[in-house]
Parts: sequence; C-alpha cells; structure tokens
Amino acid sequence: LAGLWTVFTLGGVGSKPTPQLEQCSPLANQSLLLLLVLANLTDAPDTPNPYRQAIMSFKNTQDNSALSSANPHAFQINFNSLYTALCDQQKADQATLLLYMLLHQNGNVRTYVLARTDIENLV
Repeated sequence: LAGLWTVFTLGGVGSKPTPQLEQCSPLANQSLLLLLVLANLTDAPDTPNPYRQAIMSFKNTQDNSALSSANPHAFQINFNSLYTALCDQQKADQATLLLYMLLHQNGNVRTYVLARTDIENLV
C-alpha cells in the first residue's frame, strides 16, 4: 500500500511546498503557462500561429520606430519591465522557458538583452 501511495503522490511531490511564483501570484503563473502553450501550438499549413507571430515580433515601447502595419499581431511592451520580471522569476521553469523562447524567436528582445550592462542579474 505504501508503494502505491508513493506512485500516486509522485514520491511525495504533493507534500513539498509550492514554488515561490505560485504562492505569490497563481494567476500570473497560470497566465504564463497558457501563453507558452498558445505560442507553441503548431502552425496550420494555410495560417501561421498568431500567438507565435506576436511573440516573434513585439517591440519595446522605448523604440522610436513605428509599428509595422503589415503585421496585425504587432504590439509594444516595456522591455525594462519585462527584463526585471524575468530576472526576478528565474527560479521558475516557465519563466526560464519564456526567456529562452524570446531570445531565440524575437530579435528585438535578443538585441535588448545583449545590450544590457547588468546581464549577470539574468544569468
């Protein structure tokens, strides 16, 4: 019976305290997980994934160049706030996965992060 209980609780995982991110803001945690799922859905042959398109193309609010009207999914976000939030949440796997996805798929975010002088906060 004890072995069966260990299987159901995944070796006692259920008794461990929840990660800090989930304790602070469960809505933010669930929203981040939803964003990751939506952005990683496969593209249809005739229509690209709009969530992935948005992740790949958003720009910094501090950027002076205008938003491209050719991309209907384009939007702007404050990269400093995003960077600070990602630095604060790097112990959470989902935040690290979002950072990885942004660095690989969004050239604007990659350029911004590489230009930072305090990159050790992220690493």
